[in-house]
Amino acid sequence: MKKIILILSLTFLITNLSADTPHFIDFTKVLNESSAGKKAQESLKKKFKSESEKFKKIEEDLKKEETQLISKKKIMKEEEFKKNIVDLRKKVQKLQKDKQKSINQLATSRAKAKKELLNKLNPIMKKYMEDNKIRVVLDKKNILLGDKTLEITSQIMEILNREVKSITIK
Repeated sequence: MKKIILILSLTFLITNLSADTPHFIDFTKVLNESSAGKKAQESLKKKFKSESEKFKKIEEDLKKEETQLISKKKIMKEEEFKKNIVDLRKKVQKLQKDKQKSINQLATSRAKAKKELLNKLNPIMKKYMEDNKIRVVLDKKNILLGDKTLEITSQIMEILNREVKSITIK
């Protein structure tokens, strides 16, 4: 999909090169360094750190349980020991599932935050393009070389920071 958009953009650019000079923006920088983007990233980092600490504590508890179980092996009946081992393995599997679920939820939250920020950025970009009579804006990562005067990243970030203070993370 990105390649198709790139090809169409380049085709449009080539056919209209004499009509207007394309501008470019560093979307990655806008997403990562805008006020709303920074706040979203900080929130996601805090959530990740909290989840990591929670799982680390559970892992430590399971290791202690394993150590205690091994130390009691000789005084326990074999059936009881095997039952405890099975229970411990179930706990470890549950931990792994919970960790994966947490990672997936964080990834989903990150994707939703990115989408929300891009949705808020879109009308800002459109208005900026209309006000400055710009017909084409390309993503900087798709540009090999370009005149720095055609980059509009800082101008767009300035407007975005004024209009969007934060985004909601679900």
